[in-house]
Amino acid sequence: MSVHRSLLSGGGLKRHRNVLRREERIKKLEEEEKWEDGTSIYGLPKVRNIKVAVKKKAKKKEDETEGEAAAEAAPGAEATAESAASGKKEEKKGSK
Repeated sequence: MSVHRSLLSGGGLKRHRNVLRREERIKKLEEEEKWEDGTSIYGLPKVRNIKVAVKKKAKKKEDETEGEAAAEAAPGAEATAESAASGKKEEKKGSK
C-alpha cells in the first residue's frame, strides 16, 4: 500500500513559489546589493522570484543526428534507400 502524498515529509518547498518568506527576501536583496545591515525587516520592498525554465532540444535535430549516425554505421544502407526511392518514382512515371 502506498502513503498518501499529504503525509510525506520533506521536499515540499522545493518547487517554485511566488511568495517568499522574509528570510528569503532579505537574501535576494543582499544578492542585488539593495540590503544594508541595520535596516528594518518590516516594510521590505517587493522581490521578483522568477522560475528559470530549461529548454529541451527539438526532436527534429535528434532525428537528423540519428539518421546521420545510422548512415555512418552502414554506408551501403544509404545507397539502397536511394535506389528504392528512385525505383518508386520510375514506377509512378510509367503508370501515367
